[in-house]
This record gives sequence, C-alpha cells and structure tokens, in this order.
Amino acid sequence: MIIDMPNTRTREIAHKIEQLHEERGESATGRVLTLLIATDDDNLEHALEVANSASREHPCRVIAIVPNREYRPVAGANGTAGSEPNAAEVAAEVAANRDNPAVDLTDGPTDPNDSNLDAQVRFGADAGAGEIIILRPRGGLINHPDTLVIPLLVPDAPVVAWWPTTPPSNPAKDLMGAMARSRITDALHSTNPEATIERLRRNWTPEDIDLSWTRLTVWRAMLAAMLDQPPHLPITAVKVTGKAEFLPMEMLCAWLRLKLNVPVETEFEPDAEAVTGVYLTRADGVVSLERPYEDQALISMPGQAPQTISVPMRTIEDCLTEELRRIDPDEIYAEVINEGWDLIRH
Repeated sequence: MIIDMPNTRTREIAHKIEQLHEERGESATGRVLTLLIATDDDNLEHALEVANSASREHPCRVIAIVPNREYRPVAGANGTAGSEPNAAEVAAEVAANRDNPAVDLTDGPTDPNDSNLDAQVRFGADAGAGEIIILRPRGGLINHPDTLVIPLLVPDAPVVAWWPTTPPSNPAKDLMGAMARSRITDALHSTNPEATIERLRRNWTPEDIDLSWTRLTVWRAMLAAMLDQPPHLPITAVKVTGKAEFLPMEMLCAWLRLKLNVPVETEFEPDAEAVTGVYLTRADGVVSLERPYEDQALISMPGQAPQTISVPMRTIEDCLTEELRRIDPDEIYAEVINEGWDLIRH
C-alpha cells in the first residue's frame, strides 16, 4: 500500500500511520528501531529496497529524507548553510519531544495552504517488516530535518542514521545524525571514497561505523579461525591481493598491520572486483586465504590439503543487517580507523 500525501504536515502523517495500524490490528511498539535515511531521488528506491530486506530481521520504521533538489539553502555569514548543531542539544530535544512534539514547522505562517512538505507512506508488502515514510521538504524546511523527524520516531526505540552515498563530513554534528545512537556511512559509494574516509576519520565518534569495514566481517572471521589452529607460530610477513583503490582492502591491510605488527604488502590485480587473497608467512610456510571465484574461498595451510568453502560475496543488505543487529560502538573498527590506518599510510 502506497499513500501519497502532498502538501502535508507531520501530525497528519503521524495520524495516518496510527490509522493504518488500527486498521491492520497491529501496533508500532513491535518496531525495534527507527532507521533514518538521508539520500536523493536517484538513490532512494535502491536504499529502500536494502532497508526493506534488513527490516525482515529487524522490524523498523524507515524514515527517508529526500530534500527538493532544486532548493538551495541560504548561506550563513561564514558562507556555509547555517552553523553546525550541538549534538547534546539535539539529543535532548529528541528525548523531550518524541512523545510530546514541539511546534510543527509545517504550520508555516507565510501561506497556510503550503506546508513545504510532501510525503509518502508505504505500508504492508511495500514496506518490508515495518512502515516507510518518505519526507520531501522544500524551502526552509530543508534546514530542519530533525524537527520533521522527531514527531515520527517510534517511542522508546533506538534511532539509527544511514547515509547510502556521500555522508556529511561530520555525521555526529549533522542534524539527523545527532539524534542517532548509531551512524552508518558507506564511503565506498561516495563520490570520492578516499577523501570521504579521511573526513570521517578526522571527525570520528564511537557511534560511527562505515560499511567498508562491515564488508570484511567474513574475511576477518576466517583469518582469525585459521590462525587459531596450531602450530601457533609468529607471522613474519603479510601480503594482500585484490582491487586497486578499494577501501575495504585498505582497511583489511590496516587491521592486519595493527594486530600482527608486521609489514603488509599489497598486490593489485587488474580484473579484481574486491579482495582476492591474504597470504601470511611464518616459519613453516605460507597460510593463505584466497577467493578465486565470487562464491568460493580456498584455505591453504602448511602440511594440509587445500580446503574449499562457500563464501558468497557480501551484499549491501548483508552489511546493513549486520550493523542493525549490533548498534553499539565497534571497538575494533575504532582501533583500525584511528591507529591502523596511519600505520599503512606512513
């Protein structure tokens, strides 16, 4: 079910959702979180498909904010589109107003017939295991996504913010990000991955996580399991092969360099789409993990026959689902992004 609500107000959206829940005999209290998505029209449908898939494991309310692309915010005195918000103030506002919303900015005094907000509500089969609210603010409302979102949050449920493409330079200071318990970015899908991850590193907070790191979960688990097998000989050298200028590969190198405290060599393969192999040298030979095909990995241990296991390529749905499962700070990611990254760069 898809319901278009042009020129609407947040209280009307909230009422419509309550009405739909009553008609279906269900309650929004079954939602385990609110997922906020900041995106544009070009990436909206793909982001919602991913969120729908993730919601089947984590029933949630999805709120997508898609500003009118033709509108340009008025620059502040310093040339920017307004000053950065105070994260503590936004968090306090969320806590105070999620059950008692503040003044509805869609009740603009300029024109009572124009709320500067269009919306769409998706329910049932069109919304996964939850409901989807798409907000399209225009005019001055573009500068107030937090005020639009607060009345629509699921009571007593954590808030997660996700930027499917280029994120703000400082997600914690973003109006949407400041209200979130977990902030998920995806620098790999930004317009400039290297520049994006550098900005995110400079402004990192414990609640931040990037899906470039989540894409490595299976690789890290398999490598750790291989090194847990005897004999426990020290690693003297590491080589990683794969796609050039591939952010997850760089994070994998940073993790190995940090944890093993040995040099990490990289070898780029022209046709590679991702990481293709990790080779760990020790006194008795080379321990290797290779992925010659997209869905298979080959484990080689000195003195043992190679073993083939099924390891499908991780999808964006897999990565988002994992991060929604664990919305607490990732301490290993923090070490890699703040310490390991500098080791491979210098």
